[in-house]
Amino acid sequence: MLDFLNPIKGFGVTFHEMFRKVDTVQFPEERRPTAPRFHGHHQLNRWPDGLEKCIGCELCAWACPADAIYVEGRDNTVDGRYSPGERYGHVYQINYLRCILCGLCIEACPTRALTMTNEYELADDSRENLIWTKEQLLAPLQVGMEAPPHPMRLGADEKDYYLLGAAGIAGTGDPIPASEAPLTAPADPGGQAAGEAAEVGRGETPLAAPSSPPPSDAAFRESPSSAAPSGTAEETRAGGAEQ
Repeated sequence: MLDFLNPIKGFGVTFHEMFRKVDTVQFPEERRPTAPRFHGHHQLNRWPDGLEKCIGCELCAWACPADAIYVEGRDNTVDGRYSPGERYGHVYQINYLRCILCGLCIEACPTRALTMTNEYELADDSRENLIWTKEQLLAPLQVGMEAPPHPMRLGADEKDYYLLGAAGIAGTGDPIPASEAPLTAPADPGGQAAGEAAEVGRGETPLAAPSSPPPSDAAFRESPSSAAPSGTAEETRAGGAEQ
């Protein structure tokens, strides 16, 4: 092909699109469904008993390339428990003026507390309104959930919760569209609904699985091969100096 035809060849796609009918979506009257793995705004998930999955580890904030996430963790107490384990996310903010919706924070979360929904309406005329707080990000309470703080209902410690999640009994934290979630839910002080969820599947639960026996005293005894050499460190150094 002649060199002077190269510019025309380069604009071939442009000329082709110029004569195609423009596909216009009349938003917001007409809305098209998004892809199943669409990256919308974030959501902080809960366990079936209402406790928060976020443990305040701040790994999402470290993984964010835009420095858009701020997390402040605090310790759980006997009278104030918000999540299984030692800590919970006391302050959680996402600055959507910086967020690029890349999803790296989701990959970094060890408890699948943070996921992304299919909701994409984030536009606002106020900079302050685009900094979402924990109250805006936290998933609404569903039927059978109890608003924290409250004791753990699904097990004795955080390990029991993670076993339920690994078995698929306690849910995987899939995002719930805000339009489908109820605004309020009755409290479940006795944790009856959470207990019923733990009984699903084969008639057994990870909570009933026997724990590994504690190591015996013999395991802590020193073996002959690992016995310390005779003499102190000072005697050893002194002997080396004399030689």
